[in-house]
Amino acid sequence: MRLPFLTEARAPLTREIAAVNEHGEEGGVSIPAERPLTVYVDRRELVTLMTLGARPEWLVLGYLRNQRLVRAVDEVESVTVDWEVGAAAVKTRSGIERIEERTARRVVTTGCGQGSVFGGLMDEIDAISLPDAAITQSQLYGIVNAIRLQESTYKSAGSVHGCALFSGEEMLLFVEDVGRHNAIDTIAGWMWLQETAPEDRASAGAPLVFYTTGRLTSEMVMKSAQMGVPIVVSRSGITQMGHDIALRLGLCAIGRAANRRFLCYTAPHRLQLQPELAGPKLRAVA
Repeated sequence: MRLPFLTEARAPLTREIAAVNEHGEEGGVSIPAERPLTVYVDRRELVTLMTLGARPEWLVLGYLRNQRLVRAVDEVESVTVDWEVGAAAVKTRSGIERIEERTARRVVTTGCGQGSVFGGLMDEIDAISLPDAAITQSQLYGIVNAIRLQESTYKSAGSVHGCALFSGEEMLLFVEDVGRHNAIDTIAGWMWLQETAPEDRASAGAPLVFYTTGRLTSEMVMKSAQMGVPIVVSRSGITQMGHDIALRLGLCAIGRAANRRFLCYTAPHRLQLQPELAGPKLRAVA
């Protein structure tokens, strides 16, 4: 497999500004450094992404993957990011077939007011086959605890979403961005550069699990499935369309995951319950 050449452009994730608190005191605070990144594919402008810019090359790769514009990473020759002009130049090896037609129809999603996908969300759903994998309730608690302990821009500056990829309880990658769709695309781009397939992790007893701080919308469920990840976890809830797609795919969607509590919305066979780990039930007061 020929991997693309990637620059390693970096940008500050936060910016210090002055703010006045409830006592009328002025002090310095950190805020996320949101910035535009315009993506060009073979010199054709494709989209402008608003991002923190932590791993812009992975973001661009993952965006192309999750938009189903590029089928394999070796179709991309290079991704060059230049923050001075706020642009990412993608060079493919053979071009993208019917790119004008495939990008003509855009669906605006619930991705924090910024998400969009080209074409129909459901066009290729029946072609997706997820690995046969499950996690234990103990592993789920380990994932939630790892997120709680993770150092993050959110803790210092707020106003961002976090996403993570786990293999069992092992955190492989943690990404934050101004929108959860950018964070999952960055993870998708990173996954494309790895040699280990989701099926290999599942057979080793450590299936891939995607975690997000945001709600499980149709976009998040579909992107997880396209990445071959059969289990998604959120500290928030799930939308109706997200639920419908997860059911159709047989993807395990777990929400409201905090401390020892959670709700398994779909595919409970992928979650090996251990109720004794949840602690005693709280009794209602008469």
